[in-house]
Amino acid sequence: MMLTENVSRVSIAHLPTPLEALPRLTTHLRKVDVWIKRDDQTGLATGGNKARKLEFLVADALAQEANTLISGGAAQSNHARQTAAAAAKFGLACTLVLRGEEPPVARGNLLLDRLLGAETVWAGERPLDEVMQDVAADLIARGRRPYIVPYGGSNRIGATGYVAAMEELVTQCAKQGVTFDCLVIPSSSGGTQAGLAVGARALGFEGRILGVSIDKPAGVLQELLANLAQAVARWLGVEPDFSPADFDVADGYLGGGYGVVGDLEREAIQMMARTEGILLDPVYTGRAFGGLVDLIHQGAFENGERVLFWHTGGTTGLFGYGEVVL
Repeated sequence: MMLTENVSRVSIAHLPTPLEALPRLTTHLRKVDVWIKRDDQTGLATGGNKARKLEFLVADALAQEANTLISGGAAQSNHARQTAAAAAKFGLACTLVLRGEEPPVARGNLLLDRLLGAETVWAGERPLDEVMQDVAADLIARGRRPYIVPYGGSNRIGATGYVAAMEELVTQCAKQGVTFDCLVIPSSSGGTQAGLAVGARALGFEGRILGVSIDKPAGVLQELLANLAQAVARWLGVEPDFSPADFDVADGYLGGGYGVVGDLEREAIQMMARTEGILLDPVYTGRAFGGLVDLIHQGAFENGERVLFWHTGGTTGLFGYGEVVL
């Protein structure tokens, strides 16, 4: 029986996503056999990892008879864009609470948010959670039934999407006759890495799962991951004994901060595009892949190891960063 079989779910993502070798990139990098998991191909408003989480979160919202989704993020949030698309797909209204102030021109993900019909509320310097709660209270006062989708979709319900993703990967590996020594993923709000960890433990997956931190010191992210994995495991009836030490996090690639593109991200985006014709995003996968490349050069992997880079999507964000990615 699948771990997630009894959890309410709607169909959103195009699954399974491709599992592919990257032969030209492998030749370019030498030593390590690099593959990719294409969650940029999930199909929801240009794809991305949040589609997997939203299958479970939207099912929960519908079960509660919500008619409006509320979520938040940065102005170029991939999660916000996919939440807006999921709301449109199921006939729900959507309000997005975004950091900072409204820019003069809507580009990239923000353009798509508006095309998808989402209302935007600008939080300025206020915490997103606080503003989302205020928005929800206002909607309730006006007779609406809001459902708050957490930042990154990363609670026990949303992270269940990546328990299912690990089930999918194990099935694909068996069919294709491959195994992986390490999975490398961008890690920020924690739902992707925590869900994979729960699935890996339950299914006996023996490879490492390395999260390249996008915006948090390792200790902070490991604590978040342990708490979230515990919640997911209890939710699914899996042994919930997770501690921060169970999570492998590389935090040496925080650069100039969240959403700041430097040489690491720029070179990684160009390398993937020019060797394999695959587009990474400037915030998450560009930074995580740049970290992977650096770790390979540092000798962090043994010769001949097979490494899977999990592409979490977000390529529409490139169109909000055109002046700095080339």
